[in-house]
Amino acid sequence: MDDEVVVVGAGVSGLTTAVVLAESGVPTRVLTDRPTRETTSMVAGALWGPSFQPPFDKTLEWTAQSLDDFQRLATDPTTGVRIANVLTVGDALPDGDLPPQVTMISGLRAATSDELPPGFAAGSWGRMPVVDMPTYLGHLERRLAAAGVHIDHTRVTDLADAGERVVNCTGLGARDLAGDDTLRPVFGQHVILTNPGLDDAFMELGRDAEWTSFMPHPERVVCGGIRIPDRYDLTPDDDLTARILERCRRVEPRLRDATVIETVTGLRPDRPSVRVTVEWRDDRTLIVHNYGHSGTGVSLSWGCARESARLITGS
Repeated sequence: MDDEVVVVGAGVSGLTTAVVLAESGVPTRVLTDRPTRETTSMVAGALWGPSFQPPFDKTLEWTAQSLDDFQRLATDPTTGVRIANVLTVGDALPDGDLPPQVTMISGLRAATSDELPPGFAAGSWGRMPVVDMPTYLGHLERRLAAAGVHIDHTRVTDLADAGERVVNCTGLGARDLAGDDTLRPVFGQHVILTNPGLDDAFMELGRDAEWTSFMPHPERVVCGGIRIPDRYDLTPDDDLTARILERCRRVEPRLRDATVIETVTGLRPDRPSVRVTVEWRDDRTLIVHNYGHSGTGVSLSWGCARESARLITGS
C-alpha cells in the first residue's frame, strides 16, 4: 500500500508510534525481529520523569506531551499506568526558579528530614506516572489489534526494503540499520520482588554506576539500578543482584520480607542526543528515525511518537 507506514521495532517507542499512526487513520504495520516481551522495554522500571537530554528544547516538549498522555492513561487501571508518590533523593530543590522539566511534577515539595532514609541528606516528593511495563505493553498491543495493525515477526536488514514510509524505532539496532556508531549499549539489571504492600516509589539521582530505586506495581516491585556502558552480555550478575537487594532493603525494610521473583537485564540504547529526524534514501524511501532515548524511553515515548507521526505523514 502506497499510503502505508511501516514501523520497525516493537518496544515502547515502536508500539507507541504505531498506536498514534493507526488511531489517526494511517494504515500501519509493525515489523520486529523479536516479540515485544523480549525487548528492553519489557524490563524497564518504569517511571515518567523529567528528561535533560539533547536536543533540550525538543525533549522538554516531548516530556510534557508524554506526561499529558500518561495522566490520561492513569484514569484507566487496565493500562498499567498509575500516578504515585515518588521520593527522589540526592539533590535539594534549588532556592531560585526550578528547571521547566521539574515544574511539570505535580505536588512537588521538599522532603523533611524525617522522611529521608538514612544516608540521604536531601530529597523531594512529587506525584508522577509509574508504569507497570508488562501490563502497559499489553495495553498498547491490544490497541494496535483493535486498530487492525498486524505485527510481523521478521528481521529487517535494510530500512529501505521495509517500505516507502518507514519509522525506525529499533533502539540499539539502529547502530547497523542507520549506520549510527554513536549508539552504544548501557547494561541494566533489575531484581523483581513480590510487593509487600508498597505504594510509593523511590529514585536516587546521580551518575554513579549503581544507585537505589524501586518502583512498586500491584503484584511486584522492580528494584534497581545498574548502569554499565558498552556491555553487551545480558547474563544476570549475582553480585549485582545482592547489592541491589541490600540497597533497596536498607531504604525500605519491608522489602526484606518480599520474595525474589526473577532477575532481568536489558541494554539501554544510549546516544549523545535523542534522534527524531527525517532521512530520504534513494529519493524514494522516507525514513523517520526515533531512537537513542537511553533510560528515558518511557518518559519521552508519547512525545517522540507524535513527532514521528507528524514527520512521516507531513501533517
